[in-house]
Amino acid sequence: MAKQTFFVTGTDTGVGKTLVSAAILHAARNLGLRTLAMKPIASGCEQTPDGLRNEDALMLMDAMTETLSYDQVNPLAMEPAIAPHVAAAMAQRRLSAERLVGFCRGQQMQPADLMLIEGAGGWRVPLNERETYARVPQLLELPVILVVPLQLGCINHALLSAEAIRADGLPLAGWVANRPQETPMSCEQDTLEYLQAQLPAPCLGVLPWQPQPDPVVLAESLGLQAILGRGE
Repeated sequence: MAKQTFFVTGTDTGVGKTLVSAAILHAARNLGLRTLAMKPIASGCEQTPDGLRNEDALMLMDAMTETLSYDQVNPLAMEPAIAPHVAAAMAQRRLSAERLVGFCRGQQMQPADLMLIEGAGGWRVPLNERETYARVPQLLELPVILVVPLQLGCINHALLSAEAIRADGLPLAGWVANRPQETPMSCEQDTLEYLQAQLPAPCLGVLPWQPQPDPVVLAESLGLQAILGRGE
């Protein structure tokens, strides 16, 4: 059974959750840990001879040390690159937290030292008219890793996300700053210092911008000491 499991969320969609997750997996691999990962829901999938495939899920598969089938990593794959609950409705499928939790618990039974479950979008992305994705880590009682892009507005988004995570009864285990653009944001260091002082969790690293993102290289910018030994 996976000894430690973390839920990875972001302040918004497109902030680098998968890249950060893959970098964490590579950093853990470098420490000799056995790793697993899941992206239970993926929209924006492509039709292939093997069925629908999502590039984020494939990146996670490449980064983790243990072997799972694609369907185990990404059990719900949908083609439209839109919000999951809308994509599911278009495909005449219904999303529920209970179903997603079942998928996740199944993979948690696999032997590993560290497992990551990557969410979709931000903390309050809807699953249906009653539930948001936040209900999944709530039911699994998981500590959360927050991905924060260093761009205008990130302080507000990060603090609100952290507030919502804690209000839902979950610990914020750590956060990762990601540079999404080649040109650093104005007053980047001031922003980092403010986030480090105000977010109720350690910063696990600041990922540099890369024209062709490589999670193997980005893993060198992470320190996992603050979260290892937690989440059991």
